[in-house]
Amino acid sequence: MNDRRFLLGGIPLLSLLITAFNLPANTHHWSLMLMNWGVSLYFTTGYWLSNRQLWGWLLRRFPRPEQTPRRLWLLAGLALLTTVVASVLLFLPMHWLLPSYFELSWRFLMQQTRFSLVPTVAVLTLYESMYFFEQWKDNLGRAEQLARAQTQAQLDALQSQLDPHFLFNNLNTLAALIEPENEPAQQFVEQLADVYRYVLLAQGRATVPLAEEMAFIETYLALHKTRFRDNLRVEIAVPPAALAQRVAPLSVQLLVENALKHNEASRQHPLHLRLWAAPDAPDFLLVENTLRPRTAGLAPGTGTGLANVRRRYALLDAARPVEAGSSGATFRVRLPLLPASQGQ
Repeated sequence: MNDRRFLLGGIPLLSLLITAFNLPANTHHWSLMLMNWGVSLYFTTGYWLSNRQLWGWLLRRFPRPEQTPRRLWLLAGLALLTTVVASVLLFLPMHWLLPSYFELSWRFLMQQTRFSLVPTVAVLTLYESMYFFEQWKDNLGRAEQLARAQTQAQLDALQSQLDPHFLFNNLNTLAALIEPENEPAQQFVEQLADVYRYVLLAQGRATVPLAEEMAFIETYLALHKTRFRDNLRVEIAVPPAALAQRVAPLSVQLLVENALKHNEASRQHPLHLRLWAAPDAPDFLLVENTLRPRTAGLAPGTGTGLANVRRRYALLDAARPVEAGSSGATFRVRLPLLPASQGQ
């Protein structure tokens, strides 16, 4: 948070107010008033900057909204300690310069500390209020961007594809026309209808449970297994703790689609696809595939799909970004999982 103007204006103003409230009623000499203001400015600057450093450190340590109560309790306790330490460090030079005015005694130090706590609490309250307001503006802007992105995605789908309702209804009709004994064809059409059903249900939802997304992925991959057969080898290992969390709808599907679209899947070089989460760290879903780019048939990937997934998770305020990269002959994407309470 940029508080330069707040510092440059707030410190002199606060020290002036403290001087005005504590100046004896019979004091009218300008030199004495300026001296009192200078002393007040000295102490105010020391208290302000020391507690500002404390507030900034705690904010970096506990930045997330759910950590706010813990941060405020620590701020209350550590601000008292910081003010006491700052009082001693600020008082010693003044005692050396003006020993008759700044008596080096425990009583005088405690009196100075108690007096300084009032403006300290006021300043820290202002910083917390400013931070809260900035977070509110950021969240509002993020929600608007996410809504625009979802609306644009739906418009793009309508412009480039047939109406999903039309396809879904006609797939059901096609399933009824297929001969009952042709079970593979019946199963294929039903799986295709399930894919479109999920796409329809996911529209307008910011997040979905990972369990729903993985059930959809299994159906989606079953369709591709019909085409690729043994050239596509899939391993899925996601613990229940991860399945209970949430993801952006169709984000896992896009990563799987990228792997199928841009890599070779042949008898000589089967495409291995693995979707898993570690039992001891279920905050990420890892999507891995063998890295063997196609030499012909499709243009090289532009990275647009992955960039879109990254943007969606940034708008959803994920705790960590989407990470992607290759290691040897494997391409891996780490998709952060969102808390079960988010997006419901």
